Amino acid sequence: MAALEDTLLNAQTVPAVRADVEALVDSVVSDKRGASGLALKTGYAALRRVGPTIVPRAVERLLPAFVEKLEPFWQDHAGNGSFAGYLSARDGQVADALLGVTDERVAGTSNGAVKKVYASLRPSAHRHVVDALPRLGALVEKHAG
Repeated sequence: MAALEDTLLNAQTVPAVRADVEALVDSVVSDKRGASGLALKTGYAALRRVGPTIVPRAVERLLPAFVEKLEPFWQDHAGNGSFAGYLSARDGQVADALLGVTDERVAGTSNGAVKKVYASLRPSAHRHVVDALPRLGALVEKHAG
């Protein structure tokens, strides 16, 4: 199987991948319900107010690291069944790997507003990432085929 970096991050596909990741984030947030959904929507709106380009910039900056973390799962999956199903079957491990990227990035930022919002959202982030894995798997399959 081709490496995800080669298929998702090449000059021809990366603009579409970024746009789809941004749409994925927006849809996951908008689909949340209940008290935790309200907290996530409030935090997400606060991030958007900090800077309207914060999400596109974050996707651009973090995408290579996320792709790197997904690579071992992609190679192990090796085209057997859906990647969405594969990720869902390993949801805790995949969520931990992806959240490690954001944890590291936020720890290294000097932006206090971003740190504050992230700290308020982090306790429920694992569950939100797990919930998004089927959509993420479909997105990866769409672009990496």
